[in-house]
Amino acid sequence: MAGPDFDTEIKQLQATMHTIGQVLDLDGMRVEIDDLGEQVAAPDLWDDVDRATSITGRLSALQGTLDRFHELETRIEDAGLMHEMGQEEGDPDTIAEADRELEKVRKAVESLEVRTLLNGEYDAREALVSIRSGAGGVDAADFAEMLMRMYVRWAEQHDYKVEVFETSYAEEAGLKSATFAIHAPYTYGTLSVEAGTHRLVRISPFDNQGRRQTSFAAVEVVPVLEQTDEIDIPDEEIRVDVYRSGGPGGQSVNTTDSAVRLTHLPTGTVVSCQNEKSQLQNKASAMVVLKAKLLARKKAEEKAHLDSMRGDVQASWGDQMRNYVLNPYQIVKDLRTGYEEGNPSTVFDGDLDGFLEAGIRWRRGSEKAESN
Repeated sequence: MAGPDFDTEIKQLQATMHTIGQVLDLDGMRVEIDDLGEQVAAPDLWDDVDRATSITGRLSALQGTLDRFHELETRIEDAGLMHEMGQEEGDPDTIAEADRELEKVRKAVESLEVRTLLNGEYDAREALVSIRSGAGGVDAADFAEMLMRMYVRWAEQHDYKVEVFETSYAEEAGLKSATFAIHAPYTYGTLSVEAGTHRLVRISPFDNQGRRQTSFAAVEVVPVLEQTDEIDIPDEEIRVDVYRSGGPGGQSVNTTDSAVRLTHLPTGTVVSCQNEKSQLQNKASAMVVLKAKLLARKKAEEKAHLDSMRGDVQASWGDQMRNYVLNPYQIVKDLRTGYEEGNPSTVFDGDLDGFLEAGIRWRRGSEKAESN
């Protein structure tokens, strides 16, 4: 990169970082970090495990964001100095290294900039993800399991904790449905753009004639509730069913009927939990999932009402959203943003950040368009 172009890029990145710093409110973050640090030091912190986990998670996220911001500022400055030194010494290798570093920094700045777009009411929450197989028979069930693995691998790559609430296995292979939480701040805002119908096209490994099969799976993402959330469910509105959970191929996993299914009678919302050892634990976990889904439903109904008042008759952006094509060519393409990757295997291994960032930017643009 030529000198003037490099200098212009440096100045643009510094200006972007200044804007990011204003949006993040770095001074406010430091104040909150100090306050949370005092709470973490309290001797009775872990008397309430849920509260302690929330506090330590928030502190870790804020400190990580602040450290990331300052690290990028330093890397931008160092890249500029490296490029300047290479020019002064006439060293093409140093200049090339500075160019490579600047490209890496630019991508990191863009990623941090996307984080500033997550300012919705629940964007800072943890994510509760549900996946269910759709049309396509055993291939759809297998696809649902592939999607669950994809999100779990994405979480692992970011060192996020995953808690599985329910996995309902299909008879031959794959999953009928699954529900799991990803415990890290802003995972709801990040993963909410994954909600909708996912479509897989491939040569079916379950078809002895080797025919191409199209299958579908639905992804739902809702925010994990906090203690301050107001949602009350009367006991008479819930039906509780107890059953024996099953593993792959219909194998019995539990020796007791500890799995729990809750049905919210007014809405027909059904949730299950089978991964805890006791019926009481499974019921408590299922109630967490049910409340989160009912809160999300309430918010969706409020938005639909506002949309109808505005005369908005467009379908939700989350309905048909991504194609995974493995045959006759290989590509994963988002139908909303146009973002695509030519290597589906890396996507299924959790390489989702490009899709997520494109989706978040697209959603923000759609929200701005709707408000105008």
